[in-house]
Amino acid sequence: MLYTKSAEYAIQAMIYLAEKNSPKPVMISEIAAAYEIPQQFLAKIAQILVRHRLLIAIRGRNGGVKLGRSPKDIYIHQVVEAVDGPPPEQEQCIIGLDYCSDEQPCPLHNKWSVIREQIKEMLEAENLEHLAKRVIEKRLAMRELGFDDLIGAVKK
Repeated sequence: MLYTKSAEYAIQAMIYLAEKNSPKPVMISEIAAAYEIPQQFLAKIAQILVRHRLLIAIRGRNGGVKLGRSPKDIYIHQVVEAVDGPPPEQEQCIIGLDYCSDEQPCPLHNKWSVIREQIKEMLEAENLEHLAKRVIEKRLAMRELGFDDLIGAVKK
């Protein structure tokens, strides 16, 4: 995986909120249940996202979390960097060698560096608004094909 499980859960939670598109806060327990994420783990991830101003936390009886800004202004790389930290200054070798660079490449270096750059560009270009729309489209297509049991639908 290119990022941690924490970042994966953060992305799922952020897409859920973008999909839900509610001005009211959403309970962490609701998001955790929708994606089968351990609730306490997701609560800690949400705290990180709040610190990075990607989420707003509302306390109290009707509290929960909501997006810190418009879904079109939140990009996936921002979510990943908030949870996992900035990318390392020196890229890690794809096969785990201690030293791998353009000058001293490992056997996969030249191919991997191209793929790594494409992934970086994709994460920088994808915002929550577009991802949420595509997730909704995918769920509708799966429903039409009769795969209702595989759909983790957002309840509006």
